[in-house]
Amino acid sequence: MSKIWFVTGASRGLGRHFVEAAVAEGDKVVATARNIDGVKDLTVKHGDAVLPLQLDVTDRAAAVTAAQEAIAHFGRLDVVVNNAGFGLFGAVEEITEQQARDQIDVNYLGALWVTQAVLPHLRAQGSGRIIQVSSTFGVAAFPLFGGHHAAKWALEGFTESLAQEVGPLGIKVTLVEPGAYTTEWAGPSLAVAEMIPAYDPARVAGQEFAKTIVPGDPAAAARGVVEVANAENPPLRVFLGNAGLDWLPAIYADRLKTWDEWADLSRRALK
Repeated sequence: MSKIWFVTGASRGLGRHFVEAAVAEGDKVVATARNIDGVKDLTVKHGDAVLPLQLDVTDRAAAVTAAQEAIAHFGRLDVVVNNAGFGLFGAVEEITEQQARDQIDVNYLGALWVTQAVLPHLRAQGSGRIIQVSSTFGVAAFPLFGGHHAAKWALEGFTESLAQEVGPLGIKVTLVEPGAYTTEWAGPSLAVAEMIPAYDPARVAGQEFAKTIVPGDPAAAARGVVEVANAENPPLRVFLGNAGLDWLPAIYADRLKTWDEWADLSRRALK
């Protein structure tokens, strides 16, 4: 049986590829974007397989309305993909208050509002999938992305709780954690803080490291998300691409080593 998808941030980047991959699978998609003009062309290409809806995910009431419109049109929702988001490049000292708030509003609260909007419908069905688009930046931190990490770590935290809460209700939840892909993320989807010269060496080091990264094909990432959506027992977390597999084991091993080295202090701090 074909599935009904609800995808946020569908106008470009990974979101658009998620729509294309779902339609190629024979599914139907509610494609949402802050600017509906960015998704209208999908109906020209795919006809009634795609319902374009305008949605600013930072507007909680609008998220509820969009979920209701989607249900009214297709009758149900099977896969909800919280993809809307953008990056922020800048040292912690460089980030403005507005930039920090925008990160939280879109990357964390936006996903929270959409999740809350669809849950009553998924609970009533006793089924459904929620796929949260996090990042390798959601499980490890690097210089010059502190503001972005904060929002993605918040997304990871509430989603891990969510999975435990709704699992018994028949709803399955997965965090997908992409590495680098050939999308607009490092262009129009990246905010940049005003630079303080003291952090220029970190920027130079970051630029050198970026030269070693080979970005993946977003269409391949989208096929991976379709596979997760179709899995009988999907994982709570899964990497998309090699970045997490290459970087994260050493980072987590170092965390375990540090906790072990300081275990005596931890126990002494008990009483």
